[in-house]
Amino acid sequence: MVTIYGIRNCDTMKKALRWLDEHGVEYRFHDFRKDGLDSRLLKAWEQELGWETLLNRRGMLWRKLPQATREHIDRASALQCMQDNPGIIKRPVLDVGGRRVVGFTAEEYAALF
Repeated sequence: MVTIYGIRNCDTMKKALRWLDEHGVEYRFHDFRKDGLDSRLLKAWEQELGWETLLNRRGMLWRKLPQATREHIDRASALQCMQDNPGIIKRPVLDVGGRRVVGFTAEEYAALF
């Protein structure tokens, strides 16, 4: 079963969910805000993808962090920040079983399915 992680009101999430629906891909949606994020899952993603890939440095939550935090971000502080507020994770995170993909492009999704 495909699982897609993110938050419902994100524009990129809406595009990804629409693409999955239009292409008949069955999936389970995991909302970070409602369902939270297990720390073991976050650590597994970080080991597979890297914390730099997971951390959304373009979003409002990143800009709201104190300047000192943003300037001195490292693996440990990034993981803590993502655990405390999963909305700062780049979206969507698509889990297709043996592989995870961060972000959305129609071309990448077409290649997966």
